[in-house]
Amino acid sequence: MGEWLEGRTLAEKIKEEIGKEVAYYREKIKKVPKLVGILVGDDPASKIYLSTKAKNCERLGISSEIFYLPENTSFNELAKKINKLNKDDEVDGILVQLPLPSHLDTFEVICAISPEKDVDGFHPHNLGKILHNEEGLRACTPLGIIELLKSNNIPLEGTRVVVIGRSLIVGKPLAAMLTNENATVTICHSKTRNLSEVASEADILIVAIGKPAFVTSNFVKEGAVVVDVGVNRVSDRNKIKELFGDNKEKEEQFEKKGYIIIGDVHPEVINKASYLTPVPGGVGPLTVAMLLKNTLKAFKKRNNLE
Repeated sequence: MGEWLEGRTLAEKIKEEIGKEVAYYREKIKKVPKLVGILVGDDPASKIYLSTKAKNCERLGISSEIFYLPENTSFNELAKKINKLNKDDEVDGILVQLPLPSHLDTFEVICAISPEKDVDGFHPHNLGKILHNEEGLRACTPLGIIELLKSNNIPLEGTRVVVIGRSLIVGKPLAAMLTNENATVTICHSKTRNLSEVASEADILIVAIGKPAFVTSNFVKEGAVVVDVGVNRVSDRNKIKELFGDNKEKEEQFEKKGYIIIGDVHPEVINKASYLTPVPGGVGPLTVAMLLKNTLKAFKKRNNLE
């Protein structure tokens, strides 16, 4: 049986370092980083995510502000708000919480954010810098995954890595970042033939597809490191029973909340992998930590402190 590769401890360590640095700059130059979030619509999960980020900012001494815009906000109205923040010298980081309402084009909205303030790391300018292996703001989840692997002395150079998922938020930037670390990377997706066979060749398997418990033991090579990026809310009791059988722990979680949170990887994989990230408590805390680290990085660059 393998070990759980939890991310909370590392995330707390990173945030502690950020807090110390923010306190130093407050004392030295009387300024601190400022992060601004924008939420379009009334999605409950998005509200929770933004609230969590704001609480983390407060704890670390980072200034933060959240703007709540109505569901029917037009692109022009949103772009006007973003442009105002782009020009605001007090603002170091801007994030527009995803997903957006269907009438808004996510790519257009991301492109409206100044690359220097794009602390999510989604702007084409920042994604391009990854391909050139140049310094810049990196997508938070991929950055957190690499930090987690390195901190546990899991080698990347020369390692065979398979990434299941090709989104611009995780899969594609992560593949490029791993290539920059001299790993040998294969990207898989819904059209990949013999997916389980390809995945089972990986020394490190990273899964980001949004399908609960999709990856089972037959996808995994004995002793592989498995990183589960998925966060799926399952509220169908029959589906839970289908996945986990008569599992007392899952039943108690369901009775308490009316749903359970599970990743894209079935927990049974821990019996075959050397490491498996838990959901929750694996990659998620590091994504938030990397957002705060990017905000500090943007602040330092804008104030010529690097």
